[in-house]
Amino acid sequence: MSLLRVKTGQGKGQVVDVSLYESVFNLMESLVPEFDLMGHVRTRTGGALPGISPSNTYPSSDGRHVVIAGNSDAIFKRLMRVIGRPDLHDDPILSSNDGRVDCNAMLDEAISAWTSQRTLDEILSLLDAADIPAGRIYSVADIVEDPHYAAREMILPTELPGDIQVKMPGIAPKLSDTPGAVRWPGPTLGQHTDEVLTSLGFGEADIARLRRAGAVQ
Repeated sequence: MSLLRVKTGQGKGQVVDVSLYESVFNLMESLVPEFDLMGHVRTRTGGALPGISPSNTYPSSDGRHVVIAGNSDAIFKRLMRVIGRPDLHDDPILSSNDGRVDCNAMLDEAISAWTSQRTLDEILSLLDAADIPAGRIYSVADIVEDPHYAAREMILPTELPGDIQVKMPGIAPKLSDTPGAVRWPGPTLGQHTDEVLTSLGFGEADIARLRRAGAVQ
């Protein structure tokens, strides 16, 4: 918005002060209130959401993983129907989140038993048809083959010395007037050694001795 303000002549614009750690901190949900009110120090939980059940990452039969969020009362019942567990669907203890949290390990085991017998695509198809929130865990192989990444030019081809073809991440954020581009993949090992050492006051004989000693490339 500061760039737009400058472009439209409405003012001087502002500094965009963005901190990565503050951005991540604001994704930590109830981390601070839990500690302040109850003294609870949350630790690593993987794909699970503490206090919300069932919501976790589950394995598929083709060696991949899927996130399933069956944590509202209605969604939970639909999920239990899909995985063929009418006993859990009808259990009054599991009709609310409080009861499900107490039985979280058992529910995760039941869901994992179902997902581990099906491919990721089969799982997503069945859950989508039942309006159950779910999503694949992306590996780098998925990212490189994703047409959206390609359309956004977030996977860029480049060439290393020796005619070696390699893909690299694209540029973000994307600006309309100054989108940026990757013009150079970087130097070869030792390409600027002489230039750097000379600027520091080393002579040719000194650089040669350093090379013989294996101290520089």
